[in-house]
Amino acid sequence: MIAAVPAPSPYVLGAVAASFVALTAVLRRPHLGPVAAGRLRWGACSARLQWRVVWLGGAVAAITLALMATGLVVGDFPVPAWRALATAIWDRGGEFDFVVNSLRFPRVVVATLAGACLATSGALFQSLVDNPLVSPDIIGINTGAAACAMAILLVGADPALLPVAAFGGAVATAAVIFLLAWRRGVSGARLVLVGIGINALLAAVISFLLVRFPIEQVSAAATWQAGTLAAASWRNVLVLAAGLAVLFPAAFVLARRLRVLQLGDDAASALGLRVEACRVAVIVVGSGLAAVVVAVVGPLGFVALLVPHVARSLAGTMTGGVLVLTALLGAVMLLSADLVAQRLFAPTVLPAGVVTAAMGGPFLLAILRRYHRAF
Repeated sequence: MIAAVPAPSPYVLGAVAASFVALTAVLRRPHLGPVAAGRLRWGACSARLQWRVVWLGGAVAAITLALMATGLVVGDFPVPAWRALATAIWDRGGEFDFVVNSLRFPRVVVATLAGACLATSGALFQSLVDNPLVSPDIIGINTGAAACAMAILLVGADPALLPVAAFGGAVATAAVIFLLAWRRGVSGARLVLVGIGINALLAAVISFLLVRFPIEQVSAAATWQAGTLAAASWRNVLVLAAGLAVLFPAAFVLARRLRVLQLGDDAASALGLRVEACRVAVIVVGSGLAAVVVAVVGPLGFVALLVPHVARSLAGTMTGGVLVLTALLGAVMLLSADLVAQRLFAPTVLPAGVVTAAMGGPFLLAILRRYHRAF
């Protein structure tokens, strides 16, 4: 018997095509020139602001809120837009309370926080070695976190240990990759090659785990491995919010040090930067951000790779403000991917990881082509 697949929604297909065109146009933009900047003073405190980043951040934040509101309304069970927003914000316990506050609201919040974590992680790794191909999903860090988390799932251990296991797996994998790629410094190309090899090895470990255990234990782990937001809950929101609250301020502080590190080890040391300590801090923070997401929704691919490119194309080189913009763009990408996953073949719901892979795959090939031309 052949399984019936629903026809894709023409409206969603049109929106996806328009998004691809817009994203391609952004990624093909020439390198930005100097960005106009100003200063904001508040008593004894002052900050340097890039006005383009400020306006872009405001616009992307508005888009994020609009997508979150759309996620509360869209679904198989019809909920009027105003009632969905009211139920989520103040009118708890009403007719639509279970659908909105137990199913849809945690899902959109998890997508927002997970997208921000992944995009920030990708920006840190790409800035660390100044290589556009480095991201936690490409070089195996997500796979290392997934292997440890899946082992916890399959042996029947307490699911509360998932974040700890994923974090340990991600940091250990990053350390192994960094050590194997080190040769009087870390070359970006060498890091990518070593990471791809480690990624393949860890993928084989995951495949072994999937065939080693009984099917009733494997089925849930296999769905999680694809990267899905279907089981999002308020507990997941707390885990992601805690991880982001701890790690994003550290990433914000490291953004300035990364700009100094990109001048070269000798110049950075002459300016007083502890080079190796900075690298270790970036690896730990970037791996932690990726691991928190893997522990909650599985190893979602290509968000960490693609979003930092979009942010750089729109706003220029890495600063604290560009890092915030990158996090917001990550939220937009994952919210959009999840909406497409839910409605493209409705009522069949795809894992969000399938959509992010479909979005990111062609752009990875484009980046590889551009990177090859540079040499």
